[in-house]
Amino acid sequence: MAEQKAQRKHVNLALQGGGAHGAFTWGVLDRILEDDRLVVEGVSGTSAGAMNAAVMISGHLAGGNEGARRALDRFWEGVSALGAASPIHRSWYDRVTGNWDLDDSPASIWLDTLSRLISPYQANPLNLQPLRDFLGDLVNFEALRKADGIKLFVSATNVKTGKIRVFERKEMSIETLLASSALPNVFQAVEIEGQSYWDGGFMGNPAIFPLIYGCGCPDVVIVQINPLTRKDVPKTAGEIMNRLNEITFNASLMREMRAIAFVLRLLDEVPGDVPAVRALKRMHIHLIEDEKAMEELGVASKLNTDFDFLLYLKELGRKTAGRWIERNFDAIGRHSTVDIREKFL
Repeated sequence: MAEQKAQRKHVNLALQGGGAHGAFTWGVLDRILEDDRLVVEGVSGTSAGAMNAAVMISGHLAGGNEGARRALDRFWEGVSALGAASPIHRSWYDRVTGNWDLDDSPASIWLDTLSRLISPYQANPLNLQPLRDFLGDLVNFEALRKADGIKLFVSATNVKTGKIRVFERKEMSIETLLASSALPNVFQAVEIEGQSYWDGGFMGNPAIFPLIYGCGCPDVVIVQINPLTRKDVPKTAGEIMNRLNEITFNASLMREMRAIAFVLRLLDEVPGDVPAVRALKRMHIHLIEDEKAMEELGVASKLNTDFDFLLYLKELGRKTAGRWIERNFDAIGRHSTVDIREKFL
């Protein structure tokens, strides 16, 4: 028992947003929580990543790692159930061919067109939010705000200032999570303390700096679901919009990775007795992603809540995380397992 406890290592998690693609993160978290050697100190999440984080931590408060896993299962089962009432589903042809995208779904095409012509204030004047009651039933926000344990940071974008707002655990609420996932062409801005917020992915997807300054652990595991690179130049309108979406929602992460790479270079090249260098913190950056598999999914599939698709992504996330743990567990606490300059610069 003492030997097993000595092998436990702390990590921080940074969870990207991406609609239904967040089910990949569900699988990653499920696999990490299954491994008793890994202890999560803090989580920074945006949009679907924020919801995964809040649900996981709320479940952890109630029942440890297994409670967190059960809570995540209930969350994604509920997301699928809510989606079943939506008109947006794969076409019969997509189902026959095994295509997960919604490019041929009449309802998906109609919604995409509508979102370019009519604002959510016109299309949804009552500001109905199907997730609101569901999250209220699933997440114990009062306990989440009061209890100690895993730290939580949720990002949203201030509509008026364009600045990022990072909500900490003591500020968590349904509104916080809805603000972090409020895509401006789909949802009305969410008002919190007199300020209006849109999706956090514009300014932090996810934000890394809260984990640097708010946690003691130097290891940050980024769970990435938006591909950084593409082999081919997009040609169709759908392909172009998909690539623009990916670039936009990876931009903030790229900027933070460049800053971290700069700091690491200073730590390696400048003498340690320089006061400014002594104040810097050496971070170990890790990355769990399956860029090849996610490249095959179009942006429309982020609206696909069919449970078989969510389970496919969950299993993909579990396998990807399992391989990462097997290869890199020994490196945790020692050094990064991703070449930041090669990957992000």
